[in-house]
Amino acid sequence: MGTPTVAAIDCGTNTIKLLIGALPEVAVRESTMVRLGQGVDRTGVLAEEALERTFAAIDEYAALIREHGAERVRFCATSASRDASNSEVFVTGVRARLGIEPEVIAGHEEARLAFSGAVRNLSVAPKAPVLVVDIGGGSTELILGPADQATGAGPEQEHSLDIGSVRMHERHLHSDPPTTAEIAAAAADIDSALDACTVPIAEAATVVGVAGTVLTVAAGVLDLPTYDRDRIDQSVLEVEAIGAMAQRLLAMTHAERLALPYMHPGRADVIGAGALILERVLRRTSVSTIVASEADILDGIAWSLV
Repeated sequence: MGTPTVAAIDCGTNTIKLLIGALPEVAVRESTMVRLGQGVDRTGVLAEEALERTFAAIDEYAALIREHGAERVRFCATSASRDASNSEVFVTGVRARLGIEPEVIAGHEEARLAFSGAVRNLSVAPKAPVLVVDIGGGSTELILGPADQATGAGPEQEHSLDIGSVRMHERHLHSDPPTTAEIAAAAADIDSALDACTVPIAEAATVVGVAGTVLTVAAGVLDLPTYDRDRIDQSVLEVEAIGAMAQRLLAMTHAERLALPYMHPGRADVIGAGALILERVLRRTSVSTIVASEADILDGIAWSLV
């Protein structure tokens, strides 16, 4: 009996992603910026227009899942839908479109899946312990664990922090470009969250960065003429270069960020906040480089179905 075709959906605060394949082969990898978490930090509810954008993307994904005959489907939703008081509207809409129950996963499960997806994908054997940094729109997961995923070992320690690119942007970075005071306030908020983090970040021997913020910053450090998945995946980036890139992005106007050839239009407004989170995390490590990985929680969800 061959490997089953599986479909994994990861619905985050900013982006919804789909992976279909008979692993390790991947037939479809899609990502759509829907900004489900629009205003959730302020209002506590999922906005109607955000739900409409998300449901439109799920309709497209449902068609692809049928087309590829996926035998097993898992839909995991993270920070925004976890925090919203009207999350039942979201759950009902997903159920109607896919015929499955979406899982609004807790931080521990989110961390386990993100770690599994990222570490399985590494092309060079990492030194242990490995720290996976997953910066989303609403939260940031810091996950420390063993290098060998063949044993099925999960992470040893993880912490889900309520700091993400959308959340920090909406909370602090109101000017275009952000003022020095706004950036300082955002940095202080991030540092406060990191001060309370239970993961011993400084112990990491290898750091792996996943998800859109890290990958976009990587494209900037590499100075790519377009977003090139193959060039970005498994690239090794100097921590100092990432810090410089974060400062560069924060100094730009929205229009200047939008004009960068590798920038997704839906990420241009929040990338400065996301890059600042990455820079503040890396300040607390002792490594000089970070590995950028295209594989993330989505891959972990897919592997959990096999």
